[in-house]
Amino acid sequence: MKLITAVIKPFKLDDVRLALSEVGVTGITATEVKGFGRQKGHTELYRGAEYVIDFLPKVKLEIAISDDRVDAVIEAISSAANTGKIGDGKIFVTALEHAVRIRTGETNEEAL
Repeated sequence: MKLITAVIKPFKLDDVRLALSEVGVTGITATEVKGFGRQKGHTELYRGAEYVIDFLPKVKLEIAISDDRVDAVIEAISSAANTGKIGDGKIFVTALEHAVRIRTGETNEEAL
């Protein structure tokens, strides 16, 4: 099992959710987060005063899936979240050692 964590632009959330449902992903967790990468934020002008926005709004998605579906899920996220501009986000894949469905007590693959 793998845990895929993706950080994407907020306006791409619906596109990514649709792409994930098309490849058979039945559940995701989405969290509104703030952060920065290479772009290091940006400056904005408000009422004549310039100020720096260090942390940009992003959405973090967490998806637990079986090992054989990793490539399809990564491709779905990559294609749906891509704008071709800086700040499109990142995808991280980590090993998931154990999962339990609380309601039924099912474990690992059956819990997904």
